[in-house]
Amino acid sequence: MTWSGALAPLRNRNFAWYFSSRFVNTLGNMMASIALAFAVLDITDSPTALGQVLAAHTIPMVALLLYGGVIADRFPRTLVLQFSNVASALSQGAIAVLVLAGHAEIWMLVVLSIVHGAVSGIGFPAMASVLPQLVPRSDLQPANALISLTRNGMMVLGPTAGALLVVTVGSGWALAVDAGTWLLAALLLMPVTIPPKESAGEPADTMRELREGWSFFWATPWLWTVVVGFGVLNLIHAGAWFTLGPAIADDTIGRQGWGLVLSAEAAGLLITTVVLLRVRLERPLLLGMLGVLMMAPPMLILGVSPHLVGLVVAAFVAGAGTEVFGMGWNLAMQENIEDRMLSRAYSYDALGSFVAIPIGQLAYGPLAVAFGFRPVLIASAVAYVAVVALVLCSRSVRTLPRAPVDVREPVAEEPAPSGG
Repeated sequence: MTWSGALAPLRNRNFAWYFSSRFVNTLGNMMASIALAFAVLDITDSPTALGQVLAAHTIPMVALLLYGGVIADRFPRTLVLQFSNVASALSQGAIAVLVLAGHAEIWMLVVLSIVHGAVSGIGFPAMASVLPQLVPRSDLQPANALISLTRNGMMVLGPTAGALLVVTVGSGWALAVDAGTWLLAALLLMPVTIPPKESAGEPADTMRELREGWSFFWATPWLWTVVVGFGVLNLIHAGAWFTLGPAIADDTIGRQGWGLVLSAEAAGLLITTVVLLRVRLERPLLLGMLGVLMMAPPMLILGVSPHLVGLVVAAFVAGAGTEVFGMGWNLAMQENIEDRMLSRAYSYDALGSFVAIPIGQLAYGPLAVAFGFRPVLIASAVAYVAVVALVLCSRSVRTLPRAPVDVREPVAEEPAPSGG
């Protein structure tokens, strides 16, 4: 693929506005993730409390994912995204005000995280499935790569910038920036127009649509195999890396060191995204699962010897592998699932992948207290490798190829307005 072809999606007006919206939103989120973690640790130096706040976001998000999938397959996806972005701006803004004013308590952050998680659950399936409506089929890989390039570039700068704000002016300012970017992201979606959805000829029936989604999910072996595997992988990742990680960093490499580790992971994502702008990814799930395997070494290092240099190198490689999976998974979904079912497929994917995350967020703090950080992290790395190996035992995962470019009719360069 030439560079002109790699950048072709940006010449599409709809994609360009969507791309801008994702850009500003991602910048705020990358700073907010590290700021919220240390805001909680400033209130109470407890990884258990941090796990509670993180779980308060995850549980309602997971609970509403299926409903969000039905909504996104029924209404204009850009309209669903705008609602989600505005509601997220309000809830995140309230957290920022409390932190800046010095009145934040854990129960307050839990309540507001519940609200933020709920609107995220409604918006996630729309965000994941809107891309095939914005670009032609032939532009799906470069379009996904450009979105990843934005996300990963901000992941390089965001954690370090967030950590710098935390150690200089406090975590509240990074959270305030995130709230502003949610609002700006909603405004930037206003010029995006997509074709109106075709009427199914039947009255809306949420339960029927959910059953249709489940039937498709269960009848697609590669889909449910990877999702079940990621249900366990994400539990481990959320508990070992995101819950125990900041707590260990606070006592070893420091807060800014942890920001550098997260930025190194993002640098691996970013460089791999640039490669995938030019290189066609064949066997997307086989290569993707092999890439995911690279997350085990940084967990092991975190438990055995949390030195900054080793963690930075391992996190960089893990980021590269994670990006290969992310690209492979999006292509597998977008090329092999028809548009009318895509949001619901993404919602079942997200439900199965995310449902156990709160268990990891809530359980890893007490497990580390009971058994020690080192044994828990070593066991987590070993379990991570075992789960990836089990997923790769599925022939449907190993052999799924790229779909031919002309399987689906491409969208028009300037689609008719839908009112969204």
